[in-house]
Amino acid sequence: MDDIDDVGVFLGLDVGKTAHHGHGLTQAGKKVFDKQLPNSEPKLRAVFDKLAAKFGTVLVIVDQPASIGALPLTVARDAGCKVAYLPGLSMRRIADLYPGEAKTDAKDAAVIADAARTMPHTLRSLELTDEITAELTVLVGFDQDLAAEATRTSNRIRGLLTQFHPSLERVLGPRLDHPAVTWLLERYGSPAALRKAGRRKLVEVIRPKAPRMSQRLIDEVFDALDEQTVVVPGTGTLDLVIPSLARSLAAVHEQRRALEAQIGQLLEAHPLSAVLTSICGGRGQDRRHLAGHRRRRNQLPHRRPPRLLRRPCPGDQVVRDLDSRGTRTQRRQPAAETSDVPVRVRCPARSRFPHLLRPMPGPRKNPHPGTSPPGPTTHQRAVRNAPRRHLPRTPTRPHGLTSPRLGPGPR
Repeated sequence: MDDIDDVGVFLGLDVGKTAHHGHGLTQAGKKVFDKQLPNSEPKLRAVFDKLAAKFGTVLVIVDQPASIGALPLTVARDAGCKVAYLPGLSMRRIADLYPGEAKTDAKDAAVIADAARTMPHTLRSLELTDEITAELTVLVGFDQDLAAEATRTSNRIRGLLTQFHPSLERVLGPRLDHPAVTWLLERYGSPAALRKAGRRKLVEVIRPKAPRMSQRLIDEVFDALDEQTVVVPGTGTLDLVIPSLARSLAAVHEQRRALEAQIGQLLEAHPLSAVLTSICGGRGQDRRHLAGHRRRRNQLPHRRPPRLLRRPCPGDQVVRDLDSRGTRTQRRQPAAETSDVPVRVRCPARSRFPHLLRPMPGPRKNPHPGTSPPGPTTHQRAVRNAPRRHLPRTPTRPHGLTSPRLGPGPR
């Protein structure tokens, strides 16, 4: 941001949770404002209007544009002020050049204002994001929190089952995301409760949630219960802990399903929804991240780049990429239709160097009849077939010479 010629006051804000500290400097470096501002709209608007009426254009600079810095920036835009962002790392490096080691709100605000006045190239302009992008950012962040909570609860349940009944954990642990398993653990959390309920009752309990898996799952549960005959001390506490954790896990999964439906609606209303949904092989979560961070390129979710395309070699395994809907094609496409489909080649170890597998040329002409020249070694073949830009081609030894230094050998 280099357009600061029309700025009358540089107002640096060191934002805080309850109050912000503001420091105002003119173009000449004169201090015109230095006090705390409550984090409320009327107080902020009054300060912005007063400075604008006295000095003209006001440039508001913050070191944290999100979270606690969102309200001052919104009020400044509504009051007609310019806004800018000084990255925290740049601010800390600039602060090291000022005298004093104390880190106070007043000093930080003064550093922000003076950096904006003397080094405008360090500022970053802040564009006003649309409503859909802002809502997607908040919802995706909430979904990430729910995912972390689900992982924590699931790991706690698996840890308890591993401690008291490892065989049961091997059956139920990998299926904790299934509604039938959480529904089962909410009612029968301990091995004793499962055995007491019986096979028939347990099948009836989980059949509405898993019609095809109910009988097989209960059979595996009772097989696991029969593997362990001893009771580990403390197993009786599972009747209290496991049902509570299972209810928490089921509630988190229900919230994530409801949130996913709402995020899907916002994603369809996004201006770039057609581009995001056409990403080949992209997951729904990645598309939400792209929609929420489309203005911040440095925070895009990093994915491993696809393997470079090349001509398939004999023995390669050809894998077609996913279609635009994220699913594999069910029918076999003719050759005419697969000409434009991107192809990823998985090659075995030998075919990574196809130049070493080329057929050798025919026998060379023997300058001395009656004698056969020695065949080329493996190294000579590799050097001969390698590209010239990588390995220089070594000259072959003429026939009849035992060593280039000793001259011709015996005839």
